[in-house]
Amino acid sequence: MPSNDVRNLLPIAVPTAAAGVVAVAVSAAVAGGKGAIGAAVGVVLSMLFMGLGLYVLQWTAKTLPQLFQAMGLMLYVAQLLLLMIFVAVFKGTSLFNGKAFALSLVIATVVWMATQARAHMKSKIFYVDPDSEKSGRPEKTGSSS
Repeated sequence: MPSNDVRNLLPIAVPTAAAGVVAVAVSAAVAGGKGAIGAAVGVVLSMLFMGLGLYVLQWTAKTLPQLFQAMGLMLYVAQLLLLMIFVAVFKGTSLFNGKAFALSLVIATVVWMATQARAHMKSKIFYVDPDSEKSGRPEKTGSSS
């Protein structure tokens, strides 16, 4: 992953991980060890899906910019479907607490999306390509009339 992508990922992943630590601690206090495991699985799953989604969107923006919006919509639908499949498969499991899992999954996803929106609002995106003036076009040398 190029360093620019890492700089985009850190302000999003760090607050999500912090919220995940709080969710695991609260789940451990309320529901015991299985609650902590459920919360940890929910946070890791959310960060994994959202991180992969961010990587795919950045790759699409660089290589296929004409498909960026369609890819974003398709990606979020795919993420929701994969999460629903995961929840359906582990619905009656005794490996971890389902309520702690679901709550931490929702919390981590909301924190990820909020910090991603904040990072996007704070990013400096050029309105005009600054290299376009240096594109090699000859400058006007004659009169403008």
